[in-house]
Amino acid sequence: MPLKIYIDADACPVREETYKVARRHNVEVIVVSNSFIRVPREPGIRLQIVSDNFDAADDYIANNSDNLSITITSDILLAERCLKTDGTVIAPTGKNFTKDSIGSAIATRAIMADLRAGADMPNIGGPKPFSSKDRSNFLNELHVKIEKLKRDLN
Repeated sequence: MPLKIYIDADACPVREETYKVARRHNVEVIVVSNSFIRVPREPGIRLQIVSDNFDAADDYIANNSDNLSITITSDILLAERCLKTDGTVIAPTGKNFTKDSIGSAIATRAIMADLRAGADMPNIGGPKPFSSKDRSNFLNELHVKIEKLKRDLN
């Protein structure tokens, strides 16, 4: 099957869930990392190790993303690059990045970076902890996106 799922493996909390859904739908999974990560040794799941250059994993994913791929990442700038190639992008929390929503996500990211850089700003904290609701939302969203891509193929 030509559908592919790319996992931006850096700190991705939903690799096992991705494998489970991909097996059910017979979709290939490529786990992209700049170092060894344990992945199941089975057909349809493979580890793609890239150099340790800055953004090497992002470059690999963005250069291979297309309208038949789903990228799993929380990296907003990588999401934008994949959307430019008509790829589908889902965050580990189940948030769906779209061409319509990515601009505001990038703007929010820039504002938060500016706030964190401000010396007089109180600690505004980081992202909220990953929850079982996030995991459930992710599983549902991944299933929905795979089904949509399958329908689009037919």
